[in-house]
Amino acid sequence: MEQSGNWGQEPVVLLPGMMCDARIFTPQINALSAQAPVMVAPLVGGDRVEDIATHILSMLPERFALAGLSMGGIVALEILRRAPSRITRLCLMATTPLSETPDQAAMREPLIIAARTGGLDKALQQTLPPEVLAPGGRRLEVLNLVREMGLDLGAELYVDQSRALQRRSDQQATARRCQVPTLILCGEYDRLTPVKRHEFLAELIPHAGLEIIAGAGHLPGLEQPEAVNQALLGWLAAPAGVAAPA
Repeated sequence: MEQSGNWGQEPVVLLPGMMCDARIFTPQINALSAQAPVMVAPLVGGDRVEDIATHILSMLPERFALAGLSMGGIVALEILRRAPSRITRLCLMATTPLSETPDQAAMREPLIIAARTGGLDKALQQTLPPEVLAPGGRRLEVLNLVREMGLDLGAELYVDQSRALQRRSDQQATARRCQVPTLILCGEYDRLTPVKRHEFLAELIPHAGLEIIAGAGHLPGLEQPEAVNQALLGWLAAPAGVAAPA
């Protein structure tokens, strides 16, 4: 992880996944904050991706590097759509540019009802089942942390974020228009947003680099932190106008 930070020293903004807070990025904050300002923006501000993006943009510096995980990647694409000139480089992790299908949206309804009626713990477990993470000893540790974050954030936010995901727009056109150094990053065992989805996303974005993290699933930054940190440092070191190394 000994890469020099010779990028433009722009702040790095991290957007967490659904029902996650800064703890989801602890290894990345530790690795990057020695070289640049790092902030984690919570996915709050409404029950539409557009409203969340507007709220986040109001808090951010004028120019920044942007990295989004899962739902955070969906919000990152909306921020890119709204304010492309403010983003110096982009990283999309374990995410998708596609809108939700009617079947996917319908599957969220019983989970929303559960969250509203005292069953947030059950809803969280079904939202991120164990099989979307890589097999191995770290799986339970990661799941426990995700559960803890979700319970801390509460049922109201679960409902808002679920509605935002149901209603999200297709961002393929946004991806095609992206003109900044971009890294697409995914775990080899991710069943929620599989490798093929990321290959598709990397093809949409001009000159994007794609990195598949071995031994990781849907939350690579926690499952394989050293590999993800290396990838992010390489992304930050890429000169403006040059794709991130794959």
